[in-house]
Amino acid sequence: MKKIILTLLGVAFISLSATSQKQEIDLNNTRPGESVEYCVQHKKMEEYFVAHPEAREFYEANFDNPITEINQTKAVVRVIPVVFHVLHNGGEENISREQIYNAVDILNRDYAGENADLSNVDPEFIGFQDTADIVFRLATRAPDGTCFSGITRTQHALSFDGSSGGAQVTAIINGNDVYNGQFPGNMYLNVFVIADAGVAAGYTTNPIPGFTSMNNGIWILHQYVGDIETGSAGRSRALTHEVGHWLNLSHPWGGTNNPGGASNCSIDDGVSDTPRCAGTTVCNFTINSCNEDNAYWGYDKKDNIENFMEYSYCSKMFTIGQVTRMRNALQSSTGGRNNVYSSSNLTATGATGILNLCDARFTTDKTTICAGDSIQFTNDSYNVSTGWTWSFSGADVTSSTDENPRITYSTPGLYTVTLNATDGTSSDIETKTNFIRVLGTGLPLPFIEGFESYTSISNITEWEIENGGGNGFELDPNVGHTGVKSARLINNNEDVGNIDELQSGPIDLTSVSGSLTLSFRYAFKRKSTSNSDEFKVYVTNNCGNTWALRKIMSASAMSSAIQTQSYVPSSQADWTTIHVTNISSAYLVDNFRCKFQFKAGGGNNFYIDNINIYAGSASEEIVDGTSGLEESGAFSRLSMYPNPTEGELNVGFDVQVASQAVVRLIDVSGKVIQSHVISAAQGANLVALDTQKMQSGVYFMNIEMNGSSQTKKFIVK
Repeated sequence: MKKIILTLLGVAFISLSATSQKQEIDLNNTRPGESVEYCVQHKKMEEYFVAHPEAREFYEANFDNPITEINQTKAVVRVIPVVFHVLHNGGEENISREQIYNAVDILNRDYAGENADLSNVDPEFIGFQDTADIVFRLATRAPDGTCFSGITRTQHALSFDGSSGGAQVTAIINGNDVYNGQFPGNMYLNVFVIADAGVAAGYTTNPIPGFTSMNNGIWILHQYVGDIETGSAGRSRALTHEVGHWLNLSHPWGGTNNPGGASNCSIDDGVSDTPRCAGTTVCNFTINSCNEDNAYWGYDKKDNIENFMEYSYCSKMFTIGQVTRMRNALQSSTGGRNNVYSSSNLTATGATGILNLCDARFTTDKTTICAGDSIQFTNDSYNVSTGWTWSFSGADVTSSTDENPRITYSTPGLYTVTLNATDGTSSDIETKTNFIRVLGTGLPLPFIEGFESYTSISNITEWEIENGGGNGFELDPNVGHTGVKSARLINNNEDVGNIDELQSGPIDLTSVSGSLTLSFRYAFKRKSTSNSDEFKVYVTNNCGNTWALRKIMSASAMSSAIQTQSYVPSSQADWTTIHVTNISSAYLVDNFRCKFQFKAGGGNNFYIDNINIYAGSASEEIVDGTSGLEESGAFSRLSMYPNPTEGELNVGFDVQVASQAVVRLIDVSGKVIQSHVISAAQGANLVALDTQKMQSGVYFMNIEMNGSSQTKKFIVK
């Protein structure tokens, strides 16, 4: 076997450096129609060795140890436990379980030689194709013994920043939903599914002595995983290619990431039955790019463009020599490969093939709906379940034994869901408290939210928080525009790219016949001029099924001030009032909602307060419905106390002319709890309302008289 020069190896070791920079795309290393390099591990390895000469010396001394090309029996099938770590930020890169299963099926098909296209290889290579007899099986136990599905999910903006693969792995270790620690590379084949891999579609590492950490895995773009959903048939062999590198194969043209270069003919991949070639990105069956293979073959042999380690679109085979090399790598301790398939490790990782129920889980297509809408529930229990008993509080149908039921909710509120799953022998239960949010009738105008009546804004019906992976919106009990409270988002540098939302409940705009204004006050400062924070305001007229953008502000537009320390507004002068008036008549519905979205870009804390929705043009003052009442001849000097109340609510008002008034108490769903007709006398009036039988919560008092109406919020303790 020829000596392989060092740059042959496809190693992603440089990704461990947190300071690595995103490279320019090398168009010579891309396949037609693609905007990423198919594979970049060779150049990453050379970059690492330039920075660490001692690693080059150590590697050269140990390079040949695991890869001597000797014959060995394939009677024993090797099983490799695999974990897919999905690093996402809430988009399509958060690929489904089905797409991952599909990718595993393709891997097993290709490595078992069961791919249908293997039967029609180029006649010149018939007899050279071989099957690896390697099986890839999703692990079912994490390093601490936790049962899981072989898939972890981590929400973090670093999915879209591939400048440091090591930073991406650190985010997965710290934030995944299964086990916050190392998944060692000598126990699992770790596959990191991401949205950005630098300039590459994927990269990995050959076996390296002593390198057995979690970073000894495969980084791959989600579009190159499987051939369904975000994947495609043309890209589905990328994972087969990267696993080949992980099992110590190089590209057929040797140690460069640039196929097509004439100099590639002077180097070799260390496998005797792969002809010398320059490498190609197209499926050209007549290509014969090198003469250097004449001595070995006795004639000038064509390029094996159908090889899985090529860049062409017609990959379908491994050669006998490549299979020998891969299986020898698995017998070596280099990189811990010989431990991965050991019987003790298969037991430790739960990859024995014996599946039982170990965790009841479920997902939904949505968690917030309007009354009368339905939700699709999906059983996500692992690793096998045969029976399901569902309990749905507050639903039209409160129980089901279907695996994936669709359930309708007609009554507003926050509801708990429970799934009891069984495999026939054992069972497990998952309960999600206040998981389903059913929105009720829209609140009347004018709508005012100062957050003063809350002790928390988590799990309340009035507001919904969508946490993008960082801190999320929360109540600040000590800072406000006019009162002492507001909604706050703690903005840290590590949250860059995270998207957080604060969504309102429904608001009834059907009474509006003219213009409408949405006003709010915010406080924010940047930490530096390079901050890229972004704030958006959305509205919906279908209860949140779709949202329309109505306001967008960059960090520089939100604030020209810089404060490097944690920001807290100290006076009203720190607050800015925004008026959104571009809300068309199409949104004047009874279930209008708005949401405030903040995308972190390295800036400072963000505060929002005194959200005000009202009919008419923009006003610098908070519109609460009292303006103009005195002139209307109806009532004035409206007051309401005590607030909060524990037993009695007093409503005071003055009228100029004796008349009848209607006083109503309304809950957050819009249901009228009490209604009283009052014969108001000229002058001061006081109405005492009994609230002793009302449950604790937020309510509204509405008074209507001679065509004038006003609504105020109050709390029952």
